[in-house]
Amino acid sequence: MKTKLIAALLGATVLATPALAADPESCKAVRFGDVGWTDIQVATGAASVVLEALGYAPEAKTLTVALAFGALKSKDLDIFLGNWMPSQTAEVKPYMDEKSIDVIGANLEGAGYGIVVPQYVADAGVKALTDMGAHKDKFNGKFYGIEAGNDGNRIITEMIAKPENNLAGFEVVESSEAGMLTEAEKAIKNNEWIAFLGWTPHPVMGEMKLHYLDGMGDSGFGSATVYTNSRVGYVAECPNAGKFFQNLKFTLAMEGAMMGPVLKDGADPKESAKTWLKANPDAVKPWLDGVTAFDGGDAAAAVAAALK
Repeated sequence: MKTKLIAALLGATVLATPALAADPESCKAVRFGDVGWTDIQVATGAASVVLEALGYAPEAKTLTVALAFGALKSKDLDIFLGNWMPSQTAEVKPYMDEKSIDVIGANLEGAGYGIVVPQYVADAGVKALTDMGAHKDKFNGKFYGIEAGNDGNRIITEMIAKPENNLAGFEVVESSEAGMLTEAEKAIKNNEWIAFLGWTPHPVMGEMKLHYLDGMGDSGFGSATVYTNSRVGYVAECPNAGKFFQNLKFTLAMEGAMMGPVLKDGADPKESAKTWLKANPDAVKPWLDGVTAFDGGDAAAAVAAALK
């Protein structure tokens, strides 16, 4: 009788004991760097939706690529999902050399990045970078880029400076993703010549008939992989959140679908990501492999409840 009573009490104790927190309290806040590109906004939004469901408190800070790497080094940020490589090699190399940031892993493969022209411009003979110089007037001597400090703008500026590219007199017009797309859409509507930064995934650019210019050499333009960076030691300090970020991987189709409402309808990136995740709940399952809720509870159950 006494043995049964002890066993029952032990069972009750086990049932009454709350699950242990998966990460220390210091890991509850997750600070993202957001450089304002739609693909990084929706990726950050999707990760934030899941982290909130797990009991974390994510927040995103908007800043340039250079500032994002600096903030990871100074530990003012925890995570950056926008390390496009190899185009950001010059920006990230100093931090990699001194081991002041960590690379958690790739979150998107099969991406692309480079200078694009409308297909009708390529059909007219401009298929490579060195073809542009002979048509400077038609291009108004301009390349349209995005925000100041962006790696793509830097690469184009370096290309202009090389005599062998025959681009003397060209300049980079720095704007924003939205501003650049406005110029591109206007030019294409009027059958005008324009050269601008293009990348994949991108639903708006995906609907345009574009040609990626050849002759990029070792500039960093071309096929791209996007990596997740963290402040040094983050995965060791926050192993549960760290495991989530190690698992976090997107596809071109996923990001394109989440970006569409943002670019076409002005939707909030996080809300667009949440809507997509609600419609595609199985996409989250690989992200939660080996992950628990912040309080140690069932991660899949917590996310499923949040996405109802």
